[in-house]
Amino acid sequence: MFYALRNLFALVGFAAIVLVIYGTVKMGPMMQSFDSFDERAIDVYSEMMTKVLETGNAAEATVWKVPVNEDLSAEDVEETMKFVANEHNIKNVGELPLSAEVEAMSGKKSRFFKIYMFCNAMTAALMLDYSDAYSAYLPCRVSLVEDKQGKLWLYSLNMDAMIYGGTPLPAALKEEAIGVKTIILDIMNRGAEGDF
Repeated sequence: MFYALRNLFALVGFAAIVLVIYGTVKMGPMMQSFDSFDERAIDVYSEMMTKVLETGNAAEATVWKVPVNEDLSAEDVEETMKFVANEHNIKNVGELPLSAEVEAMSGKKSRFFKIYMFCNAMTAALMLDYSDAYSAYLPCRVSLVEDKQGKLWLYSLNMDAMIYGGTPLPAALKEEAIGVKTIILDIMNRGAEGDF
């Protein structure tokens, strides 16, 4: 019995060593790459992974979500967001009234959902000068969504991975991107409060 336990422990120890070596060989180069990334990259990806594990939904891990005050209508939120965007000199470059379109196509009442697009052309140009892939993030979208219980929420893409998720952005671009992040969050937070 003693020899069987000793052999079992030896086997478990050997398997653990093999796993550590395998993990080091596989993960080592990946972790080494992080050395050249922005100092906040690991925090950003850790937050995203935590959210994925909590919700089981990758989309939930990549968005900002703000509840709208119960006493506000969709029109109130929309009016406030446009006011705040104008205050920050960021243009409302388009709207997609998706629920109205669904109703027109289906002939049935739909819960409310509409997408608002905001853009600062000069910041967009700086981003594209850095990488054409940033075009997928443009323009900044804020969605106003009525959930299945009738509560309104504002959603937008979490920009932290874009700002901090890779090698550090050039200082001027990073400053511009952080500025846009601040504006979009202000549009969302004040829109959710009806705060002109």
